[in-house]
Amino acid sequence: MKATIIAAAGALAALLAFTLSGRAPDVQLQSELRGKVVLVNFWATYCASCLHEMPKLVETHKKFAARGLETLAVAVHQDDPARVAQFAKALPFNVAFDRSGELSRQFGNVRVTPSSFLIDKQGRVLRRYVGQPDWSELHDLVERALGS
Repeated sequence: MKATIIAAAGALAALLAFTLSGRAPDVQLQSELRGKVVLVNFWATYCASCLHEMPKLVETHKKFAARGLETLAVAVHQDDPARVAQFAKALPFNVAFDRSGELSRQFGNVRVTPSSFLIDKQGRVLRRYVGQPDWSELHDLVERALGS
């Protein structure tokens, strides 16, 4: 399965600002994410930690996708679009290129990669990870979110 690349300036538009209430911004995608458990990962092709964690992100996606987990990898605007497109060919989930940096701003001004957000079916941010997540903890949270 190949990833779909979504240009943040077009098909991917953050509609509501991230707030301190812990709500994720509404994100309009080609496939609807509202009502689903979503793992959003901000990354870059030049980020060694991001590349190191990517196999675990793929493994997590494959483990839970059939049960409803959606994964979205968001390449930060400083990255090279051609490198992102090439890298995305091997990923089994959607990849967005945050061309303007707007999506990073909507998610609380993400400055560090990797950074990940686990969002529940009601659109609440259950956990924000700066750096690599504790994978066992993340899997437990995904299990609970999918079960609710």
